[in-house]
Amino acid sequence: MRISGPGLAGVLAPLVPLPPPRMASLRTLRWDGFSERALVLHFPGPASYTGEDVVELQIHGNPHLVRRLLGHLGTLGIRLAEPGEFTRRALLNGKQGLLEAEALRDLVAAETDSQIRLAQSRAGVEPTWITEARQVLVPWLARAEAAVDYGEDEGILLNLKDLCGDLRPLRHKFHVEQARARAARRLQDGIRLALVGRPNAGKSTLFNALAGEDRAIVTEIPGTTRDVLEVRCEWRGLPLRLFDTAGLRATEDPVERLGVARVGPVLEAADLVLHLVPAGEEAPALSAAILAPFHGKVLEVNTFADLNRAPGLPVAANQGDLDALEAALKSRLLGGLAPEACLGALTTDRQIELLEDLSRQVDLLLGLEADCPPELPASLLQGAWGLLARLTGEDRAEGSLDALFSGFCLGK
Repeated sequence: MRISGPGLAGVLAPLVPLPPPRMASLRTLRWDGFSERALVLHFPGPASYTGEDVVELQIHGNPHLVRRLLGHLGTLGIRLAEPGEFTRRALLNGKQGLLEAEALRDLVAAETDSQIRLAQSRAGVEPTWITEARQVLVPWLARAEAAVDYGEDEGILLNLKDLCGDLRPLRHKFHVEQARARAARRLQDGIRLALVGRPNAGKSTLFNALAGEDRAIVTEIPGTTRDVLEVRCEWRGLPLRLFDTAGLRATEDPVERLGVARVGPVLEAADLVLHLVPAGEEAPALSAAILAPFHGKVLEVNTFADLNRAPGLPVAANQGDLDALEAALKSRLLGGLAPEACLGALTTDRQIELLEDLSRQVDLLLGLEADCPPELPASLLQGAWGLLARLTGEDRAEGSLDALFSGFCLGK
């Protein structure tokens, strides 16, 4: 049990004498006729995770014993934590930043190695481009304010040509970070990849090759897959949510027809649809009709490329020949970036929206006329600075914090 709050040594005195700071000690808890041996740790504030006094009690896991102790803690004025409340208090007490708290949430939710590495790369480290942006904006904020307040009396002018010279490299950094953020978001969420095609087009073979295990039945009999199969996996650094679908064909089999009918919703939700067509064949008319509404996210893949070489994107899943597919996926979904290039990038909707606003703000500054009044660049510079502050959490919105910490577990 983790407890956080002011003056815990006095609050918990009726239950247990606390050991010296940061030393694990075996102590006896006594309450309501119960006596329980527990390992007790005490972290006095502000040198603790939350910045407040923190006490941890390691007791036996008997559910009834736990309930009785929780009930007694309630009589001492201690309540159950809300989701993410420990991290929220750490944030409000200056023990960590908002970006670090968001990285922790993503780390808790990570399901693959690449997602863990992505979250860890953002924990405890402010991106260097944010520091550089501050260094560029600070002197120009001061000059703009001086031009507004004392320009006419002191002859202080704001040189927009020099300002734009400093802002253009900054805008380039923002655009680079936007591309990295889009790719990182794909990795953080997991890429939804749907496999479609006629029966025996090689869907299940490719599905198993990407999943790294035999999850789909592979036979020479058409129509083996009659329902949507889903698996989460990591393949060559890409976290995937794979969907194997029923073969697309006209059929009188009622079960197979149900499987074909379920393909549409899978295609709607997919980030990318791989349309598998055996090398040397033409795409069936039925497949083309079903895929037409999703044309923008369909990638045609030529299967059995080891048997019949043909133009296009060749794969031979049973031979492990998938290099062309790997390159195509990274090009289409990550903008050509390697997963390693996304480490440290922003990933959340909040972060990406603020970065886009920041980029637009700089674009507006670069588009100002040379003879514009100084109030205009001063206002835009203040707006850019405010967006940076919101991004790092220095300017906190209570609603945003509620949304962030609602996704945490109680122990965080």
